Amino acid sequence: MTSALSITRSVNPPRAAFLDYPLGHTAGPAFDRALQRQILLDALAGFETIRAPGGVIELGYAWSQDDAWKDSVMRPRASSGKADQQETFEDDRTPRLNAPQYQTEEDQRLAEAALARDGCPTCIFLD
Repeated sequence: MTSALSITRSVNPPRAAFLDYPLGHTAGPAFDRALQRQILLDALAGFETIRAPGGVIELGYAWSQDDAWKDSVMRPRASSGKADQQETFEDDRTPRLNAPQYQTEEDQRLAEAALARDGCPTCIFLD
């Protein structure tokens, strides 16, 4: 399941189900268990209906009645405030760092223990 169609198509997974929902909500709105269950069942149906490798089914659910929600998630939030010029926006994304980032010290401890115990052949950026 994915909410990033262009990225998913570029990595060419064996099969995928696309849902045009905000990132982090790929299974549906929080606490809407009935809809989440239906979305999951529809995504799993892709195992039966997608015949060619790399196939992507687009699930026909809508996050809202229009696409206005995309305005707040697809654009930077901070304006330059220059009224005499064409409005420009500052990049307010969190900077990307070369070092792994963890939610808590406990997350870091658990991740490092798992890496030491099991390794991670795809984690080329970790020592």
